[in-house]
Amino acid sequence: MDFNSYDPEDFYDELFKSKGKPRPGTKLLIDRLKSFPKGEILRRQKAAEAALFNMGVTFTVYSDESGIEKIFPFDILPRIIEPQDWEHIEKGLKQRIYALNLFIDDVYHDQKIIKDGVIPKDILYSSKCIQPQCMGLNPPKGIWCHITGTDLVRDKDGCFYVLEDNLRCPSGVSYVLENRQVLKRTFPLVFEASNIRPVDDYPDRLVRMLQYLAPENIETPTVSLLTPGIYNSAYFEHSFLAQQTRIELVEGNDLVVQDGFVYMRTTRGFQKVDVIYRRIDDDYLDPLSFNPDSLLGVPGIMDVYKSGRLALANAPGTGVADDKVVYAYVPKIIKYYLDEDPILPNVPTYVCWDDKDREYVLNNLEKLVVKPANESGGYGMLMGTHSTAKQRSEFAQRIKENPRNYIAQPTLSLSRVPVIVDDDHYEGRHVDLRPYILYGEDIYVMPGGLTRVALKKGSLVVNSSQGGGSKDTWVLSKISK
Repeated sequence: MDFNSYDPEDFYDELFKSKGKPRPGTKLLIDRLKSFPKGEILRRQKAAEAALFNMGVTFTVYSDESGIEKIFPFDILPRIIEPQDWEHIEKGLKQRIYALNLFIDDVYHDQKIIKDGVIPKDILYSSKCIQPQCMGLNPPKGIWCHITGTDLVRDKDGCFYVLEDNLRCPSGVSYVLENRQVLKRTFPLVFEASNIRPVDDYPDRLVRMLQYLAPENIETPTVSLLTPGIYNSAYFEHSFLAQQTRIELVEGNDLVVQDGFVYMRTTRGFQKVDVIYRRIDDDYLDPLSFNPDSLLGVPGIMDVYKSGRLALANAPGTGVADDKVVYAYVPKIIKYYLDEDPILPNVPTYVCWDDKDREYVLNNLEKLVVKPANESGGYGMLMGTHSTAKQRSEFAQRIKENPRNYIAQPTLSLSRVPVIVDDDHYEGRHVDLRPYILYGEDIYVMPGGLTRVALKKGSLVVNSSQGGGSKDTWVLSKISK
C-alpha cells in the first residue's frame, strides 16, 4: 500500500495539504510509512487490533441483537495536530469551560443571566437537565464541571468548531490511553522522533483533581469510582480508570449512608468515602432526591453532599450546560460572564423553539442535521442529506409537536484522515475530536483526546454505536525537520 493514489479531494485532510503533499507535521510519519516493505502496514494494523482485543477494549451496543460486547474498531494511522492548532484549541477550551462553570453556578443561585435577558427563562426551565434539587447548592471549591469531553470538528476552512459539550459523564478517555500504548509499539521510531505531547499522565492528573475536591482537613482522602455496573456500555472504561488511578470501583449497593457520611463496604468493614467520581446520571444517583425507582444509586447521598462531607464529580446539575439548546447560547454565555468573544466558535445552530428558526428548519430539512436536545451516541438524529422523504416528514412532525426538544445545524464538510480500506489501499474518512478537560486547582486540557472516525464511506456519524472507530491523536510540541 502507498499514498500515490490517495486523494484528499475537496476536503480538509489532516495529513495531506493536497494529493502527494504531506503537511509539515506529518511528513516524518508519511516518509516512514513509504519506507515499509510490502505488507508491513497491514501486518502492524493486525498486530494493533490483536493487542486491543487482548486488552479487552470494548463497548456495548444496546440495539445490536447479535451480541453486547464489541471490540472498538481502530485504525493505526494517527491523526496529527500541529502545535499552533493545539495552542488555539487549548485556549478556547479553557475559556469555554471556565465560562460554563460560572453559568451553572449562576443558574443554581442568582440567575443573573436570565434577569439580564441573555437567555430566555423558558429555555432553562424547560430543560430536562436542570435539577431543582440543586438550587442554592455550593459544590466543593465552587467547581461544578470537573471532567468534560468537548466535541470538536474541523470544517473545510481548516477552522475548529465546537460541536457539543459533554459535562455529565463523558466517556472515551480510556480509548485514548489504550490507543496511545498500542501506537507507541506500532511506530516506535516515528513516535520517538516526532515530539509528541504525552497523555499517559491523565490518570495521575485525574486522581489529584479528585483529591483536591475532598472536604477540608483530610490528609489522605478516600476516592471511589461509582459505576452502574457490568451491563453499562462504558463499564470497560470504569474498571480501567479505577485500576489506572488506584481508586476503588464501587456500585451503589457497595455504599451506605450512616451518621451523616458515606461509607464503602470492604472486607475489613466500613470505610468512609470522601470523594466519588460518579459515572451514574443524576436521575439514578439518589432515589430519595431524584428518581425514586433507581436501584443504581445510594439513598441519602445527596444530603451528605449538601452537608459538605462528600465531594461528587461531576456535580449534580451540570447537565443543564450540555443541553443542546443551551449550547446555542454558549457564545453569549462567554461574552456575558467573561466579556470576551469565543475563541472556538460554535457550529451555526437553529433553535426550533424559536419561531423563525423553526420555519427555516422545516423548510430545509434535506440539508440540515437535526438533533434532539438530550440524546447522545448519535441516536435520534436526522442526517438531512442522507434522509428519505418519509424520514423528513416524520421529523417535521416531531419538531412541530415538541419544538423545544430539537436543534438543527448545517451539514459541515468535516475534515478527513486516511484509513486502511479492504486491506489494500487508503481512503479518506471523516473525523471529529473529543479532548478531555479537568477542572480542579487549575484547568488542564489533555493534549489530543479521542479522534473518532466514521469508517463507512461518506458517513459523517463517528459514534462507535453507529459504526465509528478511533485513531490515536498526536499533538506535536514542535515540528521535526
